Order: sequence, then C-alpha cells, then structure tokens
Amino acid sequence: MTPAISQKKAELRQQIRERLRALTEEQRKAAASLARGRHEAQRVCQGAKTVLFFAPLPHELDLWHLLNDTLRAGKEVFLPSFDPTSKQYLAHCIKHPEADLQPGHYGIHEPGPHCPQRPLNRLDFVLVPGVAFDLHGRRLGRGRGYYDQILAVVRGRTCGVAFDEQIVAEVPVEPHDITVHCILTPTRWVGP
Repeated sequence: MTPAISQKKAELRQQIRERLRALTEEQRKAAASLARGRHEAQRVCQGAKTVLFFAPLPHELDLWHLLNDTLRAGKEVFLPSFDPTSKQYLAHCIKHPEADLQPGHYGIHEPGPHCPQRPLNRLDFVLVPGVAFDLHGRRLGRGRGYYDQILAVVRGRTCGVAFDEQIVAEVPVEPHDITVHCILTPTRWVGP
C-alpha cells in the first residue's frame, strides 16, 4: 500500500465514522426500512436463488430482516464464516437463524460448524458491507482485506450496502481492491 493512498483511506474512514455517529437510532431504522424495500424491488435480487448476507455491525445499514424474508421465499441463504486455518471467510448455508448462528471472529454472528459450506463462486448474489463506496462501485473496507478475498472469488452479482452518508465522490483504490456491481442505499440503487 502506498503511503499516500493509505493516508487517504485512513482520512476517509475517519470522515465516514463521524458522519455515521451523527445518525440517530430512528434515522438508522428508517434508512434500513427504505433500503430493504428498494432491495426487494430489484429484478437481480428477485431472481437470485442463493444469497450471501452479512451480519451487520452496529454502524452498518441493517438488512437483517431481509434474511428471514429470503428464507421464506424458498431461497438459500448464506453467511460468511471465518476459517482460522486459511484466514479467509467461507460461505455457509443457514436455514434457521436462531439455531444456526453463533458468535464468531471479531464477535460477528457466523454460521455454526453444522451448517453446510458452499463455494463462493456458486452464489448468485452477495450483499457487501463497506466503510464507503463511490458510484463507480469502488469500495473502502475496514482495512483487513477479507471482503476483497471474497469478491475475488465470487462469480455472481455483488452489491455494496451503505447509508447515503457513506457514498463519496471517489474512493481511493489500489490494484488489489475489487469493485462491486451495484450499490444499495436507502434512497437509490446504482447499477444494473
């Protein structure tokens, strides 16, 4: 990582943290509700048979209610699970969130060991968290590169999920950074 790009990324992460801290709980809930409705209206989402969700952290846009809706629609739902041996995230199928999830790496909910694994390149649609996105699909993550590893393998559609406050004019990128196909916010859908 070049020092100039590293500095720009650090500054952008700080700016976004400050923007997100300013959101009230009511604003977060209203934004999540709008984003879930926008998600459900997209053809690419409706047509996906296998969907990789993420367990939202407190500062991330919460689409968790969509997980149960997706299961009720008869689709296969997956969540990332950290493999300490390979130091990578793998996709595991969940059928019953209450029974299938447990605290995992970094305290994030993950599928238990009984949940079957599916290769990442066999998923239709992947919801991707991030710190910031731009309208070209460039993504700024938390800096560990885990989702870049996932995005490098996935063959289905990838969708960045963010509050409107996380959309910026330009995300600084490096060769290993991978773009997403579309972006979902409470007020817009960007992409095919």
